[in-house]
Amino acid sequence: MHRNNQDILSIIFKISDGLEYEVSIDNIVIMLEKQDHKIQKFFRKLKFRIPEYKKTYLDEYGSYVFLLIDGMKTVKEIGENLEAKYGDKAHPLYERLLLFLNHIHVNCHYIEKTNF
Repeated sequence: MHRNNQDILSIIFKISDGLEYEVSIDNIVIMLEKQDHKIQKFFRKLKFRIPEYKKTYLDEYGSYVFLLIDGMKTVKEIGENLEAKYGDKAHPLYERLLLFLNHIHVNCHYIEKTNF
């Protein structure tokens, strides 16, 4: 069953519970994924340099969108903010935005839907 565009634009996302991230001085979001598998812990004890966290950096657009996700704004509102800030550089607006949101929702589990 396909939802119409209005339904898709009214989806609201929130940041997943327990997600760890930092925001740099220039507003770039850095996802922190704890590396605490027992094999990683074992090699750390042997003095191997295995970082505590794997860091994933979002680009400027992705960081801007991610920081707009607050559990209240709809996809449409996030798109409007993106267009207001970046203008034509954000186009095709909703095609790109929905692709990004779907990726960080389904593949990365950074966000979750609060409605639907």
